[in-house]
Amino acid sequence: MAPFASDDSATAAEVDDLRAARRRKAARYVVPVAVVGVAAATIGLVPALADSGDPDLPKISAQELIEKIAASDVEQLSGTVKITTDLGLPDLGGLESSLASGAMESGDGGSSADPSSKLTELATGTHTLRVAADGPDKQKLSLLENASEYSVIHNGKDVWGYDSKSNEVYHSTTSGSAEDGKDQAAPATPQEMAEEALKAVDDTTSVTVDGTAQVAGRDAYRLVIKPKDSGSTVGQITVAVDSKTGLPLKFTLTPSSGGAAVVDAGFTQVSFAKPAASTFDFTPPKGAKVTEGEHIEGGEGHKGAERHAKPEEEFGKGLDGLKVIGEGWNSVAVFDTGGEGMPSGSEAGGQFGGFLDSLGDKVTGKFGSGTVFSTRLVNALMTDDGKVYVGAVDKAALVKAADAGK
Repeated sequence: MAPFASDDSATAAEVDDLRAARRRKAARYVVPVAVVGVAAATIGLVPALADSGDPDLPKISAQELIEKIAASDVEQLSGTVKITTDLGLPDLGGLESSLASGAMESGDGGSSADPSSKLTELATGTHTLRVAADGPDKQKLSLLENASEYSVIHNGKDVWGYDSKSNEVYHSTTSGSAEDGKDQAAPATPQEMAEEALKAVDDTTSVTVDGTAQVAGRDAYRLVIKPKDSGSTVGQITVAVDSKTGLPLKFTLTPSSGGAAVVDAGFTQVSFAKPAASTFDFTPPKGAKVTEGEHIEGGEGHKGAERHAKPEEEFGKGLDGLKVIGEGWNSVAVFDTGGEGMPSGSEAGGQFGGFLDSLGDKVTGKFGSGTVFSTRLVNALMTDDGKVYVGAVDKAALVKAADAGK
């Protein structure tokens, strides 16, 4: 047992109360959806390099540590971060980049500076970022590449994306308030990632304090969140919480299968001093191609409200008959494509069918037969009659869910 492990687990009701209190607070440093434009599990995922030696800090309970996170009021910071994401996706031999390039060349009006496409690069591999924030209306994120840099700047109502390699600029505007901006944002910092993880806390979850760590030169407590039951692909989530400010400095999601983390999120260097105002200034360089994006509205009934839909609602938009089987970490989303499943084998799908077979595992059960497509975190079962079962659960749990649906 770690020196500060706590038997005082936070209850789901306590987390709900704290979450409500957090929502009432003014939005902290956030990156609007126009800045992020990517899945929640990409942009804020920054692995911190922990310094040697664990600090000696006063004992704290899980409930007290969650309260500390909820009370954190950090609005100004700057630092260097890294992103490492290892979903275990199959190597498609550059297929993704080829498709993206083809889309850009097809005259669809796309821009290499559009955050919604550029930042999808953070979904795999390791990347270095520089970040800065000064309240809810000023943020900057720069993705450092070999011989170029991609930056996203939010300053007041303007959101800019700039790709120095192609000399392209993307511009959009937002009229939402600070709190609306929070609603529109996908998790973009270890703090927001931690808050998203705490939303999963219920009676199927264990939340404890498990020792201390030092992250980016800061003393921190380790909050551990993990499923109580087997079947989930999530082993545990560890959040390093700054002992002074309550700001989450590191977010790590470890799969139940073991091995390297699926997501490692944290600062390698951080300062809480006010960034220079010029940090958030941007003027399109001479000769740059400028693409105007959509205006983002805030408030209820707009895109921001849609961003806050439950995962199964967001995932199932446009799908008829979507339902969820099970509870908590072992829940599985189910929908019917109305088709006959994926083509399989050279006779059914030609080279395409054989390619799909190589990516998935054939399974059978009371439901009939189908194919499981796996990553280290999210798995999906498509049955031969066109039903799809998706969740952060293992193959056996998907088959069980499919059998239960018969």
